[in-house]
Amino acid sequence: MDQMKIVELLRSVPLFSDLADHDLTKVADRMKEVHFAQGTSVATQGQTGVGFHLVVDGTAEVVKDGARVTELRHGGYFGEIGLIDGGPRSATVTATSDLTTVSLVGWDFTPLLDNPSFTKGLLMGLCKIARQEKGE
Repeated sequence: MDQMKIVELLRSVPLFSDLADHDLTKVADRMKEVHFAQGTSVATQGQTGVGFHLVVDGTAEVVKDGARVTELRHGGYFGEIGLIDGGPRSATVTATSDLTTVSLVGWDFTPLLDNPSFTKGLLMGLCKIARQEKGE
């Protein structure tokens, strides 16, 4: 997938929305295209995840505690908080069609945190997420 298209998709993710263009490009440079066959479990609730996934083609179902939460399509994403804290997945994600994502693993992401302006942009994104969750 074209790098500029990835950058545009990343802009819609609250965690990355306050990053400068050159920082978004650094994230996009580290992302890899990954294909999952229909029916494949992409992430399992309670298990440690290895990265962030951004849907570019296909669909995936998100299930939490046995209940369907949503369906992800082009531009949908998951794993953004686990990318930072390495914590367990909060939901199970299963490909409901052949699915293509651009994905970023933690070990490719972590070196970006050495840049103070990058880290500040992420902190601003985390603040947006926290405010959304509090209903502000």
